[in-house]
Amino acid sequence: MTVSRVLRNRGDVSDATREKVLEAAKELGYVPNKIAGALASQRVNLVGVIVPSLSNLVFPEVLSGISQELEDTGLQPVFGVTNYSPEKEESVLYEMLSWRPSGLIIAGIEHTPAARAMLENAGAPVVEIMDVDGRGVDSVVGISHRRAGLHMAEAILAAGYRRIGFLGTKMPEDHRARKRLEGFEEGLAKAGITLADTEFYSGGSALLKGREMTEAMLKRTPDIDFLYYSNDMIGAGGLLWCLENGYDVPGKLGLAGFNGVDLLDGLPVRLATMDACRREIGRTAAQIIAGRPHQGLIGGEVVELEPVIQYGDTIRRA
Repeated sequence: MTVSRVLRNRGDVSDATREKVLEAAKELGYVPNKIAGALASQRVNLVGVIVPSLSNLVFPEVLSGISQELEDTGLQPVFGVTNYSPEKEESVLYEMLSWRPSGLIIAGIEHTPAARAMLENAGAPVVEIMDVDGRGVDSVVGISHRRAGLHMAEAILAAGYRRIGFLGTKMPEDHRARKRLEGFEEGLAKAGITLADTEFYSGGSALLKGREMTEAMLKRTPDIDFLYYSNDMIGAGGLLWCLENGYDVPGKLGLAGFNGVDLLDGLPVRLATMDACRREIGRTAAQIIAGRPHQGLIGGEVVELEPVIQYGDTIRRA
């Protein structure tokens, strides 16, 4: 009865006892059921979708793929945003699971112990998306970001660039960007090369941020001959700054981003990038939730997609 009063936030319970109950529930991944009465043993036709951001151009395309694939299935996606905060992810996950959705799609495979416990006890299909470099809870759909970084390093080196800088988001908040950087540095190391300079930022990706970071790096390290950005948005801002300031792109200075967003189609020079398979990731995850697995498995499916380098106009070609 005490546990029930705490979890329903009713009745007089001491602060010490309340804390003990909540801590035990968190460790067990327990989420109360908000569905009342005769419906309590059933599930609703909702699919929880949790992503870190809607302020960039990456995740809307993922969500579009999910929505498109769930049409005519009777399942309705509902979305939550974590802002790359592990604590916020716990909160959003807790609320979504309390309504007993028919499935859950969540970005990333790194979670707090409490969030992972909730996922493991969800009692419904779970698909972690965007990344395959790690151990999933149930099914996983994404790309290897380490290999993506490695392959970009190989392409840049093959084009003859040697003084290379990296510009990107702060790594603790964005695990996938961190893995791309690790793969990128591994590729450079195989050729005996290390990064000539790095520039990191926190907050949302924006064209202005890319311009500022590019100016700072090129003024600090003027002999840089290639700029690798963690995403296309800051890469596009950097490219515009370079063009406005008379840099010979790609002859003397090459640039590349990541994600392959549609924004690049409107630039005067096409930024090199890598297609992150966003829409396909969303559609494949939704197919698994809807009971149409790719490998004939019920749960535990791992689907790795292969990103493709798009050279554009900012990497020298032989």
